[in-house]
Amino acid sequence: MNPQPRWQGIFPAITTKFHADESIDAEGTARHIDFQIRNGIHGLVTCGSLGEASTLTLEEKLQVAKIALEAADGRVPVLANVSETSTREALRYIDGGNKLGVAGYMVMPSVIYVADAREAMANVRAMAGAAQRPLMVYNNPVAYRVDLKPEHMVELADCEWIAAIKESTGDIRRITDLRNTVGDRYQLFLGVDDLAYEGLALGCDGLLAGVGCAFPRETVALYDLMKAGKFAEALPLYQWMTPMLHLDVSNKLVQNLKLIDALVGVGTEHMRRPRLPLVGDERAFVESVVRKALATRPTKYQSVA
Repeated sequence: MNPQPRWQGIFPAITTKFHADESIDAEGTARHIDFQIRNGIHGLVTCGSLGEASTLTLEEKLQVAKIALEAADGRVPVLANVSETSTREALRYIDGGNKLGVAGYMVMPSVIYVADAREAMANVRAMAGAAQRPLMVYNNPVAYRVDLKPEHMVELADCEWIAAIKESTGDIRRITDLRNTVGDRYQLFLGVDDLAYEGLALGCDGLLAGVGCAFPRETVALYDLMKAGKFAEALPLYQWMTPMLHLDVSNKLVQNLKLIDALVGVGTEHMRRPRLPLVGDERAFVESVVRKALATRPTKYQSVA
């Protein structure tokens, strides 16, 4: 397997579909993946934060990866997110993912425990060694309080299986700092929905999309326009999306985006407790944002059901 694939484009962090009793809805998950692939996405990631990884057992996460692989049927690469709380469990998960045949992994340097850089880098190296498949390192110090900075990615550059970085600091300056420090050693994906335009303008190779799960063709169109240098044409599309993109940058991103899925008609709000569907003013606000977006949706780029 090539340790340095050319990952680029729109990689949604897919939602995990559940039945009302909180069991995994395999058919619903597969159907939503197929919808996104038919609308042009370039890859996908299973069981990230948006996929409610924290509520799933290791075996259930492997089940979702299997569902995704079967639904994708080789059309796009399927990456499994590794967010186990110990290196030992991460390696057990990776062993399962390898047996399933995932294309690679998005790996979190440390979850719950706030590792220092030495510990986080050692964890990434251990996962890369076990995987022997391409890795995307997910850097999100805002949510997980562990920050692998450009200088740390220089130290990791000798690890051939690290192919990409999902950067979610929320500080758009980090993209330029990474390019200036590591050059083109890694593919850079922007992981903050409402910085998509800015990240692509600064040369990101792709987006780890959230709202793109419900609006895949529109998100792919934004990427295509930006990569073609058609910034002026891309800007109104981005401005149309932005109120919805803000909903991804929230402690209630799962509730927000599953409500979007339901309002658009591509999913349900079923989720695992302790999360509960939105009510009251929170629900009314999301509904108003989505209603306005649907009423002004650009037909040129509209996703096909």
